[in-house]
Amino acid sequence: MAAGTVVSRATGLIRQVLQAAALGTGLLASTYNTANTVPTSLYTLLVGGALNAVLVPQLVRARATHADGGRAYEQRLVTLVLCVLAAGTALAVWAAPQIVGVYMRDSPAHHEAFELTVAFARFLLPQIFFYGLYGIFGQVLNAREKFGAMMWSPVLNNLVLLGMFGAYLGLMAAPERVADVSEGQVRLLGLGTTAGVALQALALIPFARAAGFRFRPRFDWRGTGLGGGIHAAKWTLLFVLANQAAMAVVTNFANSADQRLPHSGAGYTAYTYAQTIWMLPQSIVTVSLVTALLPRMSRAVAEGRPDGLRADLSRALRASGALIVPAAFCFLALGPWIAGLLFAHGAADPESARPLGWMLQCFGLGLIPFSAQYVLLRGFYAHEDTRTPFLMAAWTAGINIALATACHLLLPVQWSVTGMAAAYSLSYAAGLALTARALRRKLGGPLDDGALRRTYTKLLAAGGTAAALGWVAARGCEAATAGSAWSVPAALAAGVAVLGPAFLLLARLLGIPEVSGWRRRRG
Repeated sequence: MAAGTVVSRATGLIRQVLQAAALGTGLLASTYNTANTVPTSLYTLLVGGALNAVLVPQLVRARATHADGGRAYEQRLVTLVLCVLAAGTALAVWAAPQIVGVYMRDSPAHHEAFELTVAFARFLLPQIFFYGLYGIFGQVLNAREKFGAMMWSPVLNNLVLLGMFGAYLGLMAAPERVADVSEGQVRLLGLGTTAGVALQALALIPFARAAGFRFRPRFDWRGTGLGGGIHAAKWTLLFVLANQAAMAVVTNFANSADQRLPHSGAGYTAYTYAQTIWMLPQSIVTVSLVTALLPRMSRAVAEGRPDGLRADLSRALRASGALIVPAAFCFLALGPWIAGLLFAHGAADPESARPLGWMLQCFGLGLIPFSAQYVLLRGFYAHEDTRTPFLMAAWTAGINIALATACHLLLPVQWSVTGMAAAYSLSYAAGLALTARALRRKLGGPLDDGALRRTYTKLLAAGGTAAALGWVAARGCEAATAGSAWSVPAALAAGVAVLGPAFLLLARLLGIPEVSGWRRRRG
């Protein structure tokens, strides 16, 4: 699973670098990126959150308790999901202008940018159905403890997008302004992006068949047990709605910054790219661990073994923290050099890539509470409790919206979105505190005897010290190579070369067994 996720994220990062070279990091890129965000958001709102958090425990329970091994339940569930997706996709394409209006303001001065975003959205919104197809077949596989295909199939999507952006750069003159984008360029980017998602989804069907799943549409939904899943999904829908509300506010504010400073690279695209890089460790490490552990945690609850659930949660937090904590400090110390190396090419230049690096620094340490809260929420989902995660999400989203609004109103426009990145991190730190308290009450006590607290104290000490040393090394190398084309790569290499070994050495001196465990597994 981790290997598939690493390859998927690596090809995704290469795709994003190529995308930045083709479209830049300003307003033009934000029209495409905003339109490409909409189908993901709507899919998550329609069924995505329920698929990921609610339906795996229910599928596991059906396979364990139903006389037919849960086959009829699966057929009805897949049929229901696909029907919802088809109807939702058709409605979204029809209402594209209204939906885009939630994420980007339409005004006489910026009407061309709004219209271009709508044009992209009409091509990209069919992704909703294919994201859902990928999600439901992936969860059918996960319920059978077959995890690899879902982690590897996004590589196909990335390969399609690499070819598309390569063709865009090689065959077409890249426009500098929104008004210069041609219909052919819109069709290439729109159809190519949607084709990649479709291939990602369809690739799972042979693996589902090999795992024993045969799809037969069944519309006899009444009185078959789906009502419990739909009731549980009600709170998950509200959970997703809270997160999407915060994202819509931030996207709207960030697009406003792009509209006011269209070539500065200090708006929505920079925020999105920085957040995507920041989430790479979470996607590779935490998501892989939790995806594998969720069926096991659900079984522990179903069998009345609370100690098993506590042990799995503590293990996941400590094992993921061994990589999440140093990665967070790496972003804090080396963010500007990472951004310069990856995004100061093609349509983007070092000046427009600089705000992205500052955003990456502001996201930095927020990775620790973001990852930890993701793990802790699975303790509630294993109990099929979706109400508490909604309350946690509402709390986190409310803080994020309040802080983002303050940044939008009070900070200079060139710094407002950078402030929103810091606001995102602070909101998850507050959300983690509330989530940990609620889970402690749910489980009737702490997760372990203090091992978790001791591990994170040592990880923070080692990570902070190593980050300071890495920053000093990077600054020194940058000063020594100032004016050279290799200044940024050399500075980043020097920072990583010091930060990584320093963290490992300090972890060994402090006696952090989880770091040694990752090193042994890697070996």
